[in-house]
Amino acid sequence: MERALDQIQRLFDGITPEQEHLPTPCRAWDVRQLANHIVGEVHYFAVVTAGGERKETGEDFLGDDWPAAFRASAGELRQAWRDPGVADRMIKLPYAEVTAEWTAGQQIAELAVHAWDLATATGRPTDLDPEVGAAALAWSHDNIRPEFRGNEADGYHIGPEVTVPDDAPLYDRIAAFGGRQP
Repeated sequence: MERALDQIQRLFDGITPEQEHLPTPCRAWDVRQLANHIVGEVHYFAVVTAGGERKETGEDFLGDDWPAAFRASAGELRQAWRDPGVADRMIKLPYAEVTAEWTAGQQIAELAVHAWDLATATGRPTDLDPEVGAAALAWSHDNIRPEFRGNEADGYHIGPEVTVPDDAPLYDRIAAFGGRQP
């Protein structure tokens, strides 16, 4: 988790004001909207990991200092995972109650694919942390089912898998499995 959060932090630290409205691989979002989603998701990850209930607010999580906003949400999540009892806890998500281990994998996978999204949108290298990527891809293959996939217009967050060669770069395989075109 630490490495996944650090990876996103480095990307946030490199975003320039001119990149705010660039398109992203998440077709419905520009860089600002994607960044806001990432900060918001990390905040919500912290809430549910700590035993709270996720409540969508639609708020702007970024403010004027995007790196600081991410750092604050990441700090909340780090603190939630440091709770001595968290590993044995069941985590209540809006759609299911799952183990802490499952939740950690889901959070790492989400952070990894959005690291690729953000790097791609801002012209940064996508050869990101291989340990994070391997964990994310393994979790995704084990847990993302065909019924979870569909078009954004129909309300799905994961598009149909895109075919890439088996030897494609790791994060391109993550992106393709997540329905993005590397």
